[in-house]
Amino acid sequence: MIGLDNIRFLGCGLVRPECVLTHASGLLFTADWAGEGGVAVVRPDGAVRRVPALRPNGIALEPGGSFLIADLGVEDGGVFRLYPDGTVEPVVTELGGRAFPPTNYVHRDASGRLWITVSTRRVPRNLGYRADVDDGFVVLADAHGARIVADALGYTNECLVSPDGRHLYVNETFTRRLSRFPIREGALGEKEVVAEFSEGSFPDGLTFDAEGCVWITSIVTNRVIRVRPDGAQEIVIEDADPAHVAWVEAAYRAGELGRPHLDKIASRRLANISSLAFGGPDLRTAYLGCLLGDSIAFFDGPVAGDRPPHFDYPLDALEAV
Repeated sequence: MIGLDNIRFLGCGLVRPECVLTHASGLLFTADWAGEGGVAVVRPDGAVRRVPALRPNGIALEPGGSFLIADLGVEDGGVFRLYPDGTVEPVVTELGGRAFPPTNYVHRDASGRLWITVSTRRVPRNLGYRADVDDGFVVLADAHGARIVADALGYTNECLVSPDGRHLYVNETFTRRLSRFPIREGALGEKEVVAEFSEGSFPDGLTFDAEGCVWITSIVTNRVIRVRPDGAQEIVIEDADPAHVAWVEAAYRAGELGRPHLDKIASRRLANISSLAFGGPDLRTAYLGCLLGDSIAFFDGPVAGDRPPHFDYPLDALEAV
């Protein structure tokens, strides 16, 4: 396990940097709720500049330097495009002729398809923080439009197409599962549970390493969990207080988990980590998004990460602003 003293921090003044992306240039991009909200661009020296817009949850980078943002609205959501000059345009805002629900995450794969997650149909969303609720879903948006391709999921969170392009991996946070679906032509096949997680683990973000393992971030316990292809698990980092975890677990078992349990943290260094992205020249630096911190934590990983499709995208439009 990596010691907490090996964790360093980059940037400052961020608000809810839930989702972090890396780039070959050394820039980091993260969702940011400071001021008007939008995307924060964090330089290698820690300097921060912002592209203001909506308050995004998940974000995805597009060629040229524009962003796709998942809008976690109170009643409605959807996916919007944020240009480097701050212009916003809708991308996917309706589903079956109705307004898109509050939207958790958007992933742009190597083919340009969008995979979008809605965690729960319940309003308010904290009613979905239960082990017995499975009303989350995944939407595929491509040249044929947007439609639900996977349903009945237990609080759908981050999703990611595997490096070989054969499966879509999905975290189900409050049923504590990592699942995957075979990708068919314009659809998904039957769900397969890759890993189930134990007490204190609530899987949120995910990414792949170069050895085919999945790295999972867990809220509440600040765990980074490495899941091998056979489902075996290894805790890489943990920063949790046993009494705090017991309080959250008691509420979870009673079906009473709510925002107060996620908006507080008892830890030494990490602040409710929610995503992970490998970056740096050798892709061995792991950067952590979080729900409650004001900077990006990072550490040197034991293996390199898989090179994401967006890592080498040109940033012409972003650099021109």
